[in-house]
Amino acid sequence: MGEKTTGLNEASLSLLGDALPVSPVLPALRPSRDARAKAMPKHEDGHRDRLRDRFAEAGSLALADYELLELLLFRTIPRRDVKPVAKALLKRFGTMADVINAPLHLLREVDGVGPSTALDFHIVAAVHQRSIRSAIRSREVLSSWSAVIEYCHTVMAHEPREQFRVLFLDKRNALIADEVQQTGTVDHTPVYPREIIRRALELSATAVILVHNHPSGDPAPSRADIEMTQTIIDSARPLGISVHDHIIIGRNGHTSFKGLRLI
Repeated sequence: MGEKTTGLNEASLSLLGDALPVSPVLPALRPSRDARAKAMPKHEDGHRDRLRDRFAEAGSLALADYELLELLLFRTIPRRDVKPVAKALLKRFGTMADVINAPLHLLREVDGVGPSTALDFHIVAAVHQRSIRSAIRSREVLSSWSAVIEYCHTVMAHEPREQFRVLFLDKRNALIADEVQQTGTVDHTPVYPREIIRRALELSATAVILVHNHPSGDPAPSRADIEMTQTIIDSARPLGISVHDHIIIGRNGHTSFKGLRLI
């Protein structure tokens, strides 16, 4: 009877294929990355439960911004401490709004953020935009002015390029359509008054609200903004179409041409 062996011999090791090196001494087996990920510490599981309970009992005001982000990250990163990820997102982008509106490729540059997580943020942003838009649709827009400003800020303040948007209204000043007419560069958008008037006639709109954003953050109108607005007003008036306002959206505020008495 031969000598007893301890461990695995070379023949046994060969059955394992390329996963392990053939060696007289078998190194200690380490768990796979997936296995380590699944072995979430119990204290982390308890943290998630406590955070959810706080939100359920006291609402969002009881949580810091990074904690709200944690709640969202729980959905797509189920087996990891996501507090560092949430804090890294806020450090990189600045605010909650900046995080959920950040481009997908920039979100994925943050350690721990994969394709599903980045997409989740964009879904949240889209739901938020759609819910605010529903507040002004089929309602008398001029009586819901704060909702109009909130909507325009939500959909345009974080755009990296200038957009020129038109809200088309019916004779009751209810919203018929909300359309981006042009998208330009970081500091310029081409605007074609004839196209705006043509579209207003197609929709049987009797009034419009002009909106564009300044990615620089400063919502002050330029001389070109003022001249372009006057051209649209002069083109629309003979056809019975009113320009109620021209709003410029900046990162932290807005400017109203009507408020500045430019209309």
